[in-house]
Amino acid sequence: MADIKKLGHFIAGLRASRGMTQDELARALHTTQSAVARIEAGKQNLSAETLVKISGIFNRELIATPKSINFKIEGPTTLSGSVTTNSSKNGAVFLLCASLLNEGKTTLHDVPKIEEVNRIIEVLISIGAKIKWIAPRSVEIVPPKKIDLKNLNVESAIKTRSAILLIAPLIHKLKSFKLPHAGGCRLGKRTVRPHFYALQNLGVDIETDSKNYKITVKNKLTPANIVMYETGDTATGSAIMAAARINGTTAITFASSNYQVQELCWFLEKCGVRIEGIGTHNLTIHGNPEIKKNIEYYISEDPIDSMLYITAAVLTSSSIEIKRCPIDFLGVELLKLEKMGFKFKVSKTYKAKNGYTNLVDIKTYPSKLRAPDDKIHPLPYPGLNIDNLPFFVPIACIAEGTTLIHDWIYENRAIHYTELSKLRAEINLIDPHRVQIIGPTKFKPAEIVAPPALRPAAIILLAMLAAPGTSILRDVYSINRGYEDIHKKLNSLGAKIKLF
Repeated sequence: MADIKKLGHFIAGLRASRGMTQDELARALHTTQSAVARIEAGKQNLSAETLVKISGIFNRELIATPKSINFKIEGPTTLSGSVTTNSSKNGAVFLLCASLLNEGKTTLHDVPKIEEVNRIIEVLISIGAKIKWIAPRSVEIVPPKKIDLKNLNVESAIKTRSAILLIAPLIHKLKSFKLPHAGGCRLGKRTVRPHFYALQNLGVDIETDSKNYKITVKNKLTPANIVMYETGDTATGSAIMAAARINGTTAITFASSNYQVQELCWFLEKCGVRIEGIGTHNLTIHGNPEIKKNIEYYISEDPIDSMLYITAAVLTSSSIEIKRCPIDFLGVELLKLEKMGFKFKVSKTYKAKNGYTNLVDIKTYPSKLRAPDDKIHPLPYPGLNIDNLPFFVPIACIAEGTTLIHDWIYENRAIHYTELSKLRAEINLIDPHRVQIIGPTKFKPAEIVAPPALRPAAIILLAMLAAPGTSILRDVYSINRGYEDIHKKLNSLGAKIKLF
């Protein structure tokens, strides 16, 4: 009975996270609203057939099935037309977690409807937050007066690395608690120690066992001078959120200044937290212990989404227009491409709806690329973004000459790049961090299982657009974590991608 009740609560959370009413779910299941109410209350046994139907509606497995979501790609493709950059995945999950710091109502606009966002919303609902979609891309969050982790949706929490960002808001609500280990992309160890070292400065003790993080606020949270162990995005986000409600001044040195970190700072300033040094590696947070405001915030566009469509244009030698690109976070990428021979035109700058982010429209032109003289590697902002680095792998495949890609942050991601060899790319793994690519490549079609990592899976899809014939990319959940309806948006430009 307890399992049926738990499953019912899980289904209710899935429904709420998708913005569906009980009546809408009932119509999808060809049943009644009262039957859905009984299911969600854990008062009705569920057949395997019904569970499979519910799994299909929410694109979530409730029982083990052999099904996966796959793409069938017909290439080669020449793209045309225009596409608009989607709002930021990482910005959305940062702000959803940060909404727990605000005791008032938070309304976020332009929220991407992707699997990563769905997982965080499911977790927030499971701990008592009231969340509802008030428009197709607007979500309203009211935090619980008292947080109870007893019904924490563990399955959703372990599917996303972003759930670790909940530690910082929760230390202001609970003296001790447990959270399951973070999940997300499988990219090696991706140590969480930088989170712990930062929070320890503020009075938080964190231990780990085989399944959980054990968090304890020792006495009283106090401001501090924090030197980040590494300039990581989520670790910096944790430190900022922890300091946001501590009375006094906290200084953070060697902070990440990436787009999602800046977004978090702008959001918190709207909540009444004063932050100096936004966009730099040195932040000063003047904490506000009483954050209780009804606020609205527009999530900015995603530079990694812009880069995906730039890459699609490069690989297919196409002329397209990519609208609403956050240019401040694409400067080095475009410079590297320009020096490789990529032809493009950038419009005048205009502001995003959040009032801060600088946007441009980028027009691409068919180009013949040559390999760069130097290696391509990521650096903290304003350097080449770590999440944009993978796109240079298929780009290097079509460039004349030899390119060295150095992915020095993640010890396993470079291994995923070698999957492109199945499409005839000449790519040599030098060590767990470096690949050597010899171009130009004439891609051939292939059938590949998507790697369990977002960006490596996405670059395989893009390379398949340039391969003549029929390619199959299987089990694309990792892509759906970060890209909303990617096949539909690429098809709107002329691609031939079928979901099955």
